[in-house]
Amino acid sequence: MRQFLLEHAKIDPVSFHMPGHKGSAIFRKYGYDEFLDNFVDCDVTEIPGADNLFQAEGIIFEAMQKYTELYNVKRSYLQINGTSGGIIASILASVKPGRKLIMARNCHKSVFNALTLGNIQPVYAKPDYIEEHGIMGAVSPEEIKRCIDENPDADAIILPSPNYYGICSDIRAIAEVAHAAGKVLIVDQAHGAHLQFFHKYGCGDDMPPSAESCGADMVINSIHKTLASLTQSAVLNYNSDIVDRYVLEDKIQAIESTSPSYILMSFLDINADLLIDHGPQAMGEWREAIDYFYEEAKSIKGLKLMKAGNMDITKINLDMGDLGIDGAKLEQLLMEKGIFSELYTGDILMLMTGIGNTKEHMDRTLAALREIAEGAEVSAADAEHRKAYHVPEAGKLFDVPRDKEFVALDDAEDKICAGSIIPYPPGIPFVCPGEQITADIIRYIKAMRADGEKVIGVNDKGEVLVGK
Repeated sequence: MRQFLLEHAKIDPVSFHMPGHKGSAIFRKYGYDEFLDNFVDCDVTEIPGADNLFQAEGIIFEAMQKYTELYNVKRSYLQINGTSGGIIASILASVKPGRKLIMARNCHKSVFNALTLGNIQPVYAKPDYIEEHGIMGAVSPEEIKRCIDENPDADAIILPSPNYYGICSDIRAIAEVAHAAGKVLIVDQAHGAHLQFFHKYGCGDDMPPSAESCGADMVINSIHKTLASLTQSAVLNYNSDIVDRYVLEDKIQAIESTSPSYILMSFLDINADLLIDHGPQAMGEWREAIDYFYEEAKSIKGLKLMKAGNMDITKINLDMGDLGIDGAKLEQLLMEKGIFSELYTGDILMLMTGIGNTKEHMDRTLAALREIAEGAEVSAADAEHRKAYHVPEAGKLFDVPRDKEFVALDDAEDKICAGSIIPYPPGIPFVCPGEQITADIIRYIKAMRADGEKVIGVNDKGEVLVGK
């Protein structure tokens, strides 16, 4: 493993995938050399003076306070097993066993894990579907109200905003709908930890607001995805008048490791200091690099940039479908030039920018895209492959089966899914518990697996979990 990582670092890659720091350069730029050079020696446990994550009163509490002030919330909690842990804890603190959770159909798989752990019944809120790109968009306030009206016994609502492609929902309006009905609103802001700071430092006028500023009760941020901390580090922001803080804290300690990494927590602390001390410069330079890319990309033949309503423009969605290049092929062509992206769906290839990306990264990518566009040739095989990767719509919705069995994928047509079938990345199910498995879905799964893609929910025998 370490040899692969060292060899990858040697090629000086351009990273448009998580984590957001993009390597050591941003830490050295802002003066954190000493910690970078010595952090292995800082890998300790709860020795005297090191505080305790689950009863923070000292140095950990100081880091929590920095985020409390940065996000302007009642309390922030450091998370060392990613946003996933914070999502599960938030749901378990908000929804009683046997009750219902209203959840966006495109929620992350951690939400489905919380359903199992809490014996919670899902109510699926359907996001808008963007036909042109074959992806899910925003969840409307009207859809949330419909779900509440039809399910008054639901305790809480959760949705991702931004979603994986940067499309944001109207959190302010959804919060008003939720609170009018006495429901808790949880926002999975894994991909939007940065939104607060574009606005805070004056370079986000045309970007969506953060969920914290829009009235959400709990917001979970993957600091590592777009900002400057290590993978698996996150922050849960509590800002609720409905959820008992002590119940939330109890659920957090039940989910988190009892041996929290001081390295992960230290990088969360570094990220907070970087934003406090250098936020205007760091966020301003990131914004300038993004704006530069969008402007220069306009002149590249056959390249389209996805624009879909309320967008977080730090997610750059490339589309070269008109040149016969789908997302999978474009990913490969860019990798050959040392440029690594986050994920693809159909014709879309998403570049996840972060606080560590620079204008130089943009120039290298623009040069590569120009070269790819100039050499593009459309073929019938390309068109057929692109068609196979058009994401099918979900099947009909039924109650989640209680009696379950594994069956071969080929025998699953018209059966009710009892688990989740999830491409990874992005970790968003395209078949959810209770949905019918259609022939189109089976065809799509087979196309992905034939191309070597990971599909969680299909076991090593090629079987899926369905209702008996």
